[in-house]
Amino acid sequence: MNLLNNAILKVPTPVNEPVYSYAPGTPERSKLKAAIDEITSKEVEIPLIIGGQEVRTGKLGKIVMPHDHQHVLGEYHQAGEKEINMAIDAAMAAKAGWANLRWEERAAIFLKTAELLSGKYRFMMNAISMLSTSKTAFQAEIDAACELIDFLRFNVYYAQQVYTDQPLYSSKGLWNFVQQRPLEGFVFAVAPFNFTAIAGNLATAPAIMGNTVLLKPASSCVYTPYLFMQILKEAGMPDGVINFVPGPGSMVGRICLDHRDLGGIHFTGSTGVFHQMWQTVGSNIAKYKSYPRIVGETGGKDFIFAHQSADVKQLATAIIRGAFEFQGQKCSAASRSYIPASIWGQVRQILETDMARIKMGPSNDFRNFFNAVIDKSAFATITEFIDYAGDAKDAEVIIGGGYDDSTGYFIEPTVILTSNPHFRTMEEEIFGPVMTIYVYDDARYEETLDICDRTSIYALTGAVFASERQAVSLAMSKLENAAGNFYINDKPTGAVVGQQPFGGARASGTNDKAGSYLNLVRWVSPRTIKETFDAPSSFEYPFMDAE
Repeated sequence: MNLLNNAILKVPTPVNEPVYSYAPGTPERSKLKAAIDEITSKEVEIPLIIGGQEVRTGKLGKIVMPHDHQHVLGEYHQAGEKEINMAIDAAMAAKAGWANLRWEERAAIFLKTAELLSGKYRFMMNAISMLSTSKTAFQAEIDAACELIDFLRFNVYYAQQVYTDQPLYSSKGLWNFVQQRPLEGFVFAVAPFNFTAIAGNLATAPAIMGNTVLLKPASSCVYTPYLFMQILKEAGMPDGVINFVPGPGSMVGRICLDHRDLGGIHFTGSTGVFHQMWQTVGSNIAKYKSYPRIVGETGGKDFIFAHQSADVKQLATAIIRGAFEFQGQKCSAASRSYIPASIWGQVRQILETDMARIKMGPSNDFRNFFNAVIDKSAFATITEFIDYAGDAKDAEVIIGGGYDDSTGYFIEPTVILTSNPHFRTMEEEIFGPVMTIYVYDDARYEETLDICDRTSIYALTGAVFASERQAVSLAMSKLENAAGNFYINDKPTGAVVGQQPFGGARASGTNDKAGSYLNLVRWVSPRTIKETFDAPSSFEYPFMDAE
């Protein structure tokens, strides 16, 4: 094995990928529409990819448009027990060769992947994201293109920092250094449906550090990760480094978590599933070759907290964008708001006026701000919350609340007003376009901050809106542990790689900050090495000499 695996070759300091606007008349708008037409006009068959080979099992799942669930974009093969074990074997077989590459050779593959995604595959990736996961052109551009490109470029830069972080001092006659080794086993990467960038990062962050990976995409987001696998292949990714295994989570997870060579888990998804995985690892702890690294980002019940000095227009805009972009299907989406009574009337009027102008419809109609939710299961869960609020005595639906799944899974952006700060939709994660507002007495600002902190088991994102600095300072203090990403006078969504490393604590995850140095160090196991050039040849010490 290359002993250091960390030659000092400087990679360029990354900058965030520019975001295209897709405004009328721009060349990128025409290219994206052409890609949408191409994807809409065909059906694809997506295999597993194990050891670089396409594997077809015959057990198929469908890929449909959420805004038109009768329109089939393709089918994907699902892994069974045999294929999952094949993928583990492939990852372990590829491990030594991948780890033995110099780190900059690995880095070159990911940097080339970023270039291919930035140019050749950008519009195809965005079109697939729009059609298969119900994103607007802008939301797809931010996620499937720019954020994924940023993850690749910035993580290479952070890897360089990890490898070059060496002991400060070597005494005369000896040399101290640290070798950053990949984890001994394979990494199990479990991706959610809502962000292609997350799926890509879950697999590539460990791989950049020399690990081999099993990537299990969400059943409702298979198409874009499959294209990403093809881009990695074109960029020179060796066979078996990342293995693509769509399939039932219960089966894939059970086999991976039961394997003695499990080296780590890189997870984004529900809190309940993460709890089950952690419990399984705990039960199996004696059988593993090494203690598995567990890195996870789970749920959120993200808040916007307003002070009476808040700018009401900015506040209302943050509520609309924070709660309803991508139909609220973000871990960071605003889901509860605390508004002082003195400004509530103005905020409500702006919300009613602006939300009446929101256009809802297919994602390939660029006039729409709002699209369908991802699938039938999400539709049922979200609408149950809306119905619950509609029947409650201490809450009312004041904006939206309608829904229809006859053609697509459409739910109107919905605002609930409650008199109970512990109303169900103030506490439970919904993962949909539902915002619940609690109006508090202005004089109870500090008291209500305490309520906000205690209300949820989650601690992912949150925001405070205030013009008075003392109000901001108090919120920063009172809500210190309520959010891993905290925003002042901005919506609590839209973290940018390299600017706002993302992650939360409490029931929101391990807070290992995707898009930062902190995440990369989780995928290596350091070995400290001391080399002595002139070793002692006698056991006696000078103090032992006679007087």
